[in-house]
Formats: sequence, C-alpha cells, structure tokens
Amino acid sequence: MTVRILGLVGSLRAGSHNRQLAEAAVKLAPEGVDLVLYEGLADVPFYNEDIDAEGSVPAAAARLREAAGEADAFLLFSPEYNGTIPAVLKNAIDWLSRPFGAGALSGRPVAVIGTAFGRYGGEWAQNEARKAVGIAGGTVLEDVRLSVPDSVNRFAELHPADDAEVAGQLAGVLTGLSAAVPARV
Repeated sequence: MTVRILGLVGSLRAGSHNRQLAEAAVKLAPEGVDLVLYEGLADVPFYNEDIDAEGSVPAAAARLREAAGEADAFLLFSPEYNGTIPAVLKNAIDWLSRPFGAGALSGRPVAVIGTAFGRYGGEWAQNEARKAVGIAGGTVLEDVRLSVPDSVNRFAELHPADDAEVAGQLAGVLTGLSAAVPARV
C-alpha cells in the first residue's frame, strides 16, 4: 500500500528554507510513501463563507480540496511570521476545514514541521498550525515534530537534503506520519 501525503508549504518565496525542507522530504520519502507538494496556495482566495457555496467555490479552492481529498495524511511546513502561522497556510487550513465536520482534514493524520531564523525553529508558528488543524478536525500527531533553528545560517550553503542530521529527522517524520495512516481494507 502506498501512503499518499499532501505537503503544504507555508512560504510562497521560491528560495524559502521551508520550501527546501519540503523538497528534501520529497527526495527522502521512503518506499511506499508518496509525498506530493501542493502547488497553488498563492491562488486560493482568502476563505469567505459567502463564496464557499455549491456552484460558486473558486476553482483554486476546489483544486486544493480535490488534492486534499486524495491524501491519506498531511505534512505542513510552517515558517514563523511575526511569531505565528503564515496567512497562506492558515487560509489553506480554513478551506480544508469545510464543510464543518466533514472537511478534507477530518480524521486524517497531520504533522507540522518547519524551520525559521530564530533559535526555536518556528515552534510558535508550528504550535499555532497544530492548534488550527486540530480544531479543523485533523488528527494532529503531537509526537511527530521537527523544528530546525537558525535556518539562515544553517542552510546558507547547504540544502536541507544534504544535511545528514536534518535528513535523518525528516525520514523519521515521514515514517511516523505514514505509520499513523490506518490500513485500507
């Protein structure tokens, strides 16, 4: 059985260290794990219940929901913006939380990881993302974590995939997340 994980990157910047961390996770995914990074979060409009009605859901939001509907689990990569979760990631969580009680996140395993310039590696933002995902109905894996501090210096000349310590930790995250996916019958 192949476990399908949808990765959501909370930074839109092409050279983002969280984007690099996500790329490393794709590269390091173990056999039986298919990690796909969702492209297009920048196109999803801010959540508005007025436009979230049958027949009027924006195409970009519908595509996000469709991709999420095909996933067995989710891996969120969160930088820290002003001590909290980036708006683009929160917006994705909002769209995936609906319809209430039956959104794409509902009952599915979710892990939140990331890197940031500060000495805590973005833990505040990651905790906020875990809180939002839990309220949205996702099954937050509290013990599957990775916060890489000092990203600006640590990844100045080294891609996360080439950092042995980070690569090992990413492999552990992917193994832990895929193990949380219930077996299909």
